Amino acid sequence: MVNYHHAYKEILKITSERNVMVDELLKNHTYTRLGGKADILVTPETFEEVQELVKLAQREEVPFTLLGNGSNMIVKDGGIRGIVMSQKRFQEIRTSGKRIVAQSGAAIIEVSRRALREELAGLEFACGIPGTVGGALFMNAGAYGGEIKDVLEHAVVVDPDGNLLTKAAEDLDLEYRTSNIPDKGYIVLEASFKLEPGNYKDIKAIMDDLTYKRESKQPLEYPSCGSVFKRPPGYFAGKLIQDSELQGKGVGGAEVSTKHAGFIVNKNNATATEYISVIELVQKTVEEKFGVFLEREVKIIGEDADVDTQKSVKQN
Repeated sequence: MVNYHHAYKEILKITSERNVMVDELLKNHTYTRLGGKADILVTPETFEEVQELVKLAQREEVPFTLLGNGSNMIVKDGGIRGIVMSQKRFQEIRTSGKRIVAQSGAAIIEVSRRALREELAGLEFACGIPGTVGGALFMNAGAYGGEIKDVLEHAVVVDPDGNLLTKAAEDLDLEYRTSNIPDKGYIVLEASFKLEPGNYKDIKAIMDDLTYKRESKQPLEYPSCGSVFKRPPGYFAGKLIQDSELQGKGVGGAEVSTKHAGFIVNKNNATATEYISVIELVQKTVEEKFGVFLEREVKIIGEDADVDTQKSVKQN
């Protein structure tokens, strides 16, 4: 059995106590406002701290989970055991010629806005994606005909042994909403985007148009994980859900958006269990009606609420 008290003490040798939270509700740290407690939530401040945390988890055989901002992730109500790491302190964005280098915790929207200010074209499609840079690489995020693989030059990652590596974009197998980052166990720390010189007014016009489309069609007034399902070959997920008359249908505080059928919203303090139940309802109904199984784009992690959790990690 994992000695969490010992793990907590070891973590304090790596990073400041202000960066370590015990039994922290993850719904307070996820875009969807879903999720139970993390045994230990850590928010490191340097790449070296990330390396040491990875080595510690491996050495002590403590479960280790990367959280991101939870915009494309559902954390179950039982929370996550072991060490959960958030990269929210990695916010730096810098420009070098035609390149923008952004740390993993920075919002990809903010990177697109920096590109606009620098009159660099190529990241306009990202102006409405709610995730972080790390999450965007993890799933090769895209929208409105653009995707990360179009502009990514290389990434700085930590491997499962705690080694710091630089990986070219072509080494990450970036395909439609996938990469080899999860399979390799990489933790993205930084990404370099190679863009092209552009005109401020032209770039802004494209971003304004995409922002209008997003705000007019998507239910941004409620927490959600964005598009829940991948686009099935030959179909559009939202149209299938709409034609299944599922909009407005829900479980508890979660329901299929009446504004955009491809979204499931946390309308009224939904639990993760309720949210997942709506996903399963949609999958079952669409498959029965059209013979098409909708594959999830969103990732589900953590444990069910009835699983016993570790108590009293921090002791005096």
